[in-house]
Amino acid sequence: MTTMKLLEVEELTKSFGGVTAIAGLSFDVPPGNVYSVIGPNGAGKTTLFNMLSGIYQPDEGAIRFQSNDIVGIQPHQVAALGVSRTFQNLQMFFNMSVLDNVMVGCHLRTRTGLLSAALRLPGVKREERESREWARQALAMCSLDRYIGHEAGSLPYGVLKRLEIARALAVQPKLLLMDEPAAGLNDTETMEMQALIRRICEAGITVLLVEHNMGLVMQVSDRILVLDYGSRLAEGTPTEIQKDRKVVEAYLGGEVKYAM
Repeated sequence: MTTMKLLEVEELTKSFGGVTAIAGLSFDVPPGNVYSVIGPNGAGKTTLFNMLSGIYQPDEGAIRFQSNDIVGIQPHQVAALGVSRTFQNLQMFFNMSVLDNVMVGCHLRTRTGLLSAALRLPGVKREERESREWARQALAMCSLDRYIGHEAGSLPYGVLKRLEIARALAVQPKLLLMDEPAAGLNDTETMEMQALIRRICEAGITVLLVEHNMGLVMQVSDRILVLDYGSRLAEGTPTEIQKDRKVVEAYLGGEVKYAM
């Protein structure tokens, strides 16, 4: 029986000068999963995300999304195919409202051009209504309804982290790349983020997660890939990764206990 693959990464390699950030990396992500990538700082996690989203082009290797080769296409083209992402550092329009920030993520789904927009033709108004509805749905999924009219710059950090996810969801992705969503969050906010990741997956969106919070990773992940200096150290279920001596010794630094 053949396992379905939403994302396929094959022998991916990327170097910067004399430093190899990703070295011959291969893995597959099936649909409907939370697939996490962990590793120490410098392991190549963000470089991997930048290649998957089209920001960097690999030196060697293949990336296939729904069997389509996406190496060499631009980030907006990758997003239009159904791959969206968040970033470690907030990428926000702080002087715009929460709703308008999320509606920015809807523009890839619109078809009317500049002239139609300038003339305010009926198609423009229809698409604007649709975009507003998509944005509201994304905000509702992220439990941000009550902030809809607030200016983004007035909101606390934890809310802004969820707002960036809402904007990524407005693209209506099939695969969401989440880069350190729990970074800088307190315990309560981290629990809210954990619940949000589960809701996203239950809504039929596959999640590829990079995260340092091991408690969160072990709770939400279906499978985990461990990177070490850009190479694959181990892959498996959370239970398998916790028991893997290579991971414990090389990355986790000894005996580690998680809240399960």
